[in-house]
Amino acid sequence: MPAWQRIEVVGPVTLYLGDCLQVMPEVGVVDHMIMDPPYEAETHTAKAKAGSVRRVDGGAEFRALNFDCINEIRDDVVAMGRFSRNWFIAFCQGEGIGRWADCINASPLRYKRACHWIKPDAAPQMNGQGPAQGAEHFVCAWAGKGYSKWNGGGKRGVYTHNTNSRHRTGGHPTEKPIELMREIILDFTQPGDLIADLFMGSGTTLVACAQTGRRSIGIESNAQYFDLALARVRKAVAYAAQLGVQPAAHVQADFLNQFGG
Repeated sequence: MPAWQRIEVVGPVTLYLGDCLQVMPEVGVVDHMIMDPPYEAETHTAKAKAGSVRRVDGGAEFRALNFDCINEIRDDVVAMGRFSRNWFIAFCQGEGIGRWADCINASPLRYKRACHWIKPDAAPQMNGQGPAQGAEHFVCAWAGKGYSKWNGGGKRGVYTHNTNSRHRTGGHPTEKPIELMREIILDFTQPGDLIADLFMGSGTTLVACAQTGRRSIGIESNAQYFDLALARVRKAVAYAAQLGVQPAAHVQADFLNQFGG
C-alpha cells in the first residue's frame, strides 16, 4: 500500500494527501525543500487565546490553528532533508530559530542562517500589553555537496511583503503571500528544479513554482486543505499553459500582473 491516501498530478505539480514523514521517503530525492511547518508550541497557545479576541483595526479576524505544533516532529522533519540535493528551508517563529538550528546542526545538513519576513500589515497587540509580532522567519540549511549557492549574490535575507495581499484566499490560517514565496523561489532555486513542500497547506508554494517555471511536489495531511491546494494549482497550471510559461529564468510580467495565485 502506498504511504499516501490520494495523489493528484497537474502538469508539473504532484500533490499527495498523507503524512509527509511517511510519503517523502517514497517520493525520493528532490532539488530543494521549501516548507511552512506548524508553528512552535508558544504560538499555538497564543493563537488559542487570541481566538476569543475581536479585531478593531479592520484586519482579518484571528483563526484557531487546527493542526499540531512542530515541537514533537522537528527532528523528524530535519531528517527528511536527506532527500534534498540543495536547499532545506523551513518557516518558523522567532522562538523557533535556535531550536531549528540545533536540530539542523545535529544532522548532516549545514545550517546557514535565519532569514526574515517583515510584515508591514501585521496584527497589532490587541491587549496593548507589549509589542506586536511584526515578522516571521525561515531557516536555511544546505543539503548539497560543496559550497552553497543561490541567485541572490550579496542580498540580505530580509523579505518585506504584506500578509493580506490581494491574492490571499483566506482558506488557511497561516497562508503565506504568493509574492513572498515567488521571491524566495527565485532567490534559491533554478528554472526546472523540483521543489518539495512537505506542509503544502493551501498550496501557495506550488502555485509560485508554477508561475516561475519550477516543478513541485506538495504533501498535506488535511483533506480540506488538500482540496483547496488542488483547485489553486489547477488554475495556476492552466493559466501558465495559456500564457506559454515554461521553465525559464524569468517570470512573465503578464502572468504575475493578471494572476497572483
